[in-house]
Order: sequence, then structure tokens, then C-alpha cells
Amino acid sequence: MKPEVLTISRITPDHSVVYILGNDKIPDSVTLTKSEKEYAKKQLLQKAEYIYINSYFKCTYFVRIKDDLPEYRQKEELRKTASNLRKLIRSNNHDELVITSCKAFSGAVEAFAEGLILSFYSFDRFKTIEDKGDNTHYPERLLLNGDLKENDIQWLLETTEAVFLVRDLINDPPNHLNATALANEISRMGKLAGFSVEVLTKGKIEALKMGGLLAVNRGSIDPPVFCILEWNPANKVNKKPVVLVGKGIIYDTGGLNIKTGDFMAQMKADMAGGATVAGVFYSLAKNSVPIHVIGLVPATDNRPGENAYTQGDILTMYNKSTVEINNTDAEGRLILADAISYADRFSPEIIIDIATLTGSAAMTFSNKAIAVMGNADRKYFSLLEEAGLEVYERIAELPFWDEYGESLKSDIADIKNVGGREAGAITAGKFLETFARSPMIHLDIAGTGLLKKDDYYRIKEGPGSGLRLLATFLKKLSLTYQVKKPNKHGN
Repeated sequence: MKPEVLTISRITPDHSVVYILGNDKIPDSVTLTKSEKEYAKKQLLQKAEYIYINSYFKCTYFVRIKDDLPEYRQKEELRKTASNLRKLIRSNNHDELVITSCKAFSGAVEAFAEGLILSFYSFDRFKTIEDKGDNTHYPERLLLNGDLKENDIQWLLETTEAVFLVRDLINDPPNHLNATALANEISRMGKLAGFSVEVLTKGKIEALKMGGLLAVNRGSIDPPVFCILEWNPANKVNKKPVVLVGKGIIYDTGGLNIKTGDFMAQMKADMAGGATVAGVFYSLAKNSVPIHVIGLVPATDNRPGENAYTQGDILTMYNKSTVEINNTDAEGRLILADAISYADRFSPEIIIDIATLTGSAAMTFSNKAIAVMGNADRKYFSLLEEAGLEVYERIAELPFWDEYGESLKSDIADIKNVGGREAGAITAGKFLETFARSPMIHLDIAGTGLLKKDDYYRIKEGPGSGLRLLATFLKKLSLTYQVKKPNKHGN
């Protein structure tokens, strides 16, 4: 359940309140008994992460800021503390909960609220039996108090809503969410937020000769789709659009190179990149960010049935290049390659793709960082890094030297779809680079987008990795454009 979020100017004595403390002092304005204040002061001296006081008719929570950390880390610690408090908050059955700060930095209230909201997510769409022993609930309303900016609150509300929508998509099982259903959900999000969505069905995909997408789809009884999203506001500040490309593999069995052991367990989430692209558009449109962005989401499942593509096949891609298939479980790069080639028709400023692409990225960075690589100007990497620290979806750059592409050379086609086990995340990126005529950045979220357990407010049921990163990056990018104003002569 996502709570309603409101701002209030006054806290009453009977409110249950979370106080974010910028120092180790209990504010004089807090209504507590003498013994409660003494208890709180003692806990502050012991550097407790948080202090909880139950006054029977209300609850008071004090949260300490770790002042020996940079501000972006302080924000993340607040999000994590909010996540740690979620069970306690839920057990107290608050209808309303106030969040305020005392001598804390600007943005502290929003950071705590963000962590708490994202921690509240649960996927219970298919539960038909209620847990009669659980009579607790999360607050229906979060009341934010302090010197808060309306735009920041709106960004918090709409971006967390986008994360919830993306998590729902990731969690939907493949017998309920095939490629067509994903396209319908993306179209619904477009109508809700105000961005346009065009869905190309199989006939159009065949006419465009998207050989990668069509080959992966050959093992499925469900047709593929190719979604084209666009946010093109009248006040856009960029001349050339940014193109986002998201992997939409609805379910990945590995194809004829079928996955073994438990490697198939999380594969309903292999469309997380495509869902994330849709979520980014939702956030941009709802917040009216003045930047022209186009999104491409190719979608299908990868199964070993029907006339499934095989090792040794030669595919002709959308850009007319040929690919030798060495592994049918390297399917995500094939559908992304067609989409990246298709992006050329928009003459983009930059192409950014996001995908749960390689186990290599997960093994390299675990769930701590998003693997990033590419050939774009350094200013984009710097801005991504800045955005990543702000929302704590950090990026870690891998080298992208030309030599890494040599292992992709084929004796019988233009390129192979895999280059061996070594440097697998990088060679996957180099494969994608061969299909891009414009500058590109590749984000591999295999480690951060597929979690086996909760990572604080990043819920294992589809954390929505990369959404907050890309939405914040694009908002920051929109602020970097210098709009040239005409002089008195009209030049």
C-alpha cells in the first residue's frame, strides 16, 4: 500500500512524529514526560540509530543523522533507517505519521519519507486468503513538516509511484504478463502520465526485418511487440532527443541453451529494463521535465519450443548486419541490438540502454553498483555518477577498449553474439556498440535488478533498479542545456 503524502505547517501534541535530529539534542518543542526525555537523552549519548518512545496515545521516534558522512551518504542512511523502522511503524497502527527535522540538512525529511514509502511496497495481487492474525497496517497518511519545496515533494510522490508501477510489472508472473500484456500496461501508464506510446505488433516487426527480436520469439507461442514511447513537451530544451532502450524479455528459459539449476528462478524479472524505461517516462511526464525523450522496448519471451532459434543460426538484423548465434541464452542483446539500430532514425543526442544482461556484471559488482560502459562524452558519465550518488543507485564503470570486441569476430558472419566467459559484461556491451551509430551508454542491472533478499528499501520483489537513477539523470541533464535567447536583432 502506498500512503497519501501531505505537508503540514503545525505539529500538535497528539501527533505521532518522526524527528530527524541534526544534533544530539531533544528539541524543546517535543512534548514528552521528564522520564521519557531522560531516556531519549541517554539513548542519544549511546549513539543509537533511532529511539522509540510509546506514550500510549502517541508514538515518538528520534532518528540520528550520522554527521561524519558526506550528505549523499547521510540521505542514504536515513532511507535505510526508515526501512529498519517499517515493521515497528506498522505494528503501531498509525493512521497518520508526521515526519519532521530539527537542525538537519535540507532534504532530510524527503530522504526518510522516500525510504519509508519504498519499504511499504508489497505484491499481494494474487493472495486470496487474508492473514487473520495480522491486524497491523502501514500509515494511511504521511504528513511532512518543515521547509519543503513543492517541486521536491511532487518529485518524491511521482517517482515513488513510478517505482511501485515498475515493481508490479516485474512481479507479474509470465502466465499473466506476456509481451502483449506488457505493451498494454505501458500504454496504460502513458495515458495516466501523459506520454505517447505506439505498439508495433508482429506484422510490422516482420516488415521492418528485426531479425534479432523475431529470432528470439520463434520459440514462443506468444507474438513479440516493439513499444515506442515518447515524451516531447512543448518547452523541451534539447534539440536532439535522448533515446532510452530497455530489455523486455518477459521470461528467459535460456532457449535451447536452457538454464539449469535455479538460474531460471528469477527470470520473470528479465524484463526489468523495459519496465524501468516505462517508469522513467512516467516520472518525467508527471513532473513535466522539459526534455525530449524517446523510449524503445522490444519484448518477447525466450523459450525452447516451436521453431526455436539454435546455436549456429545466422541472423540478419534490422541494420542488415549478420550475427552468428553461439548461445541462445544471450538473447537480450539480440533484441536490444535491433532497438539500438532503430534508434538511428531519431538522430539522437545519446542512446542509453538498460538491461538485466549478464551474470558477469552481477559477479563483478554484486548488488552494490550498476555496471556502466560506453563511448559517449565524459559529461554524461559524470552526470550519471552524480545522479547515482544522489539517489544511491551508484554506477561503476568498466573499460570499453576496442580490444574487447575482438572476441566477437565470426568466421562466417559479421559478428558472434557471445565472446566467451572472460569479460562477459564488457563484450556484451561491445556487441551492442556495433549497432549504434550515435554515442551510447550501456547499463547492466543484472546485479542490482535481481535480488535474492531485501536490500533495505530495495525490495527483493523487483527493486526497480535504475529508475530513480535515470529519472534524476534526465532531470539534471535538462538543467544543463543553455537555451539561447534571441537578442534585440532577433539573432
